[in-house]
Amino acid sequence: MQHSVEHALQQLPGPAGERFAVVMTHGSMRTELYAPRGHDPQQPHTQDELYFIHSGQGDFVQGDERFPFKAGDALFVPAGQVHRFENFSDDFATWVVFWGPPGGEKA
Repeated sequence: MQHSVEHALQQLPGPAGERFAVVMTHGSMRTELYAPRGHDPQQPHTQDELYFIHSGQGDFVQGDERFPFKAGDALFVPAGQVHRFENFSDDFATWVVFWGPPGGEKA
């Protein structure tokens, strides 16, 4: 199964203004394209997640830490951890993959 960024971006914003599009699912795995505009309102999620930055740049806040990010970077967030994107460029878009049990996988 193949999905493109271009196809996912055509689905945004969603009917209720969503800035993400679900592009595939399998078992506990869900892959979305996330492209917030202006600010990132997300809250912690119940599953572990991986971000693969497709385009843009900005700052990624994870817990008490802040990291610059750019296209091509990969970011991991364990389930339940506070995180958000800040100061991101207008072309920011990222793949996000959620997987595993609620509460995240155990180390």
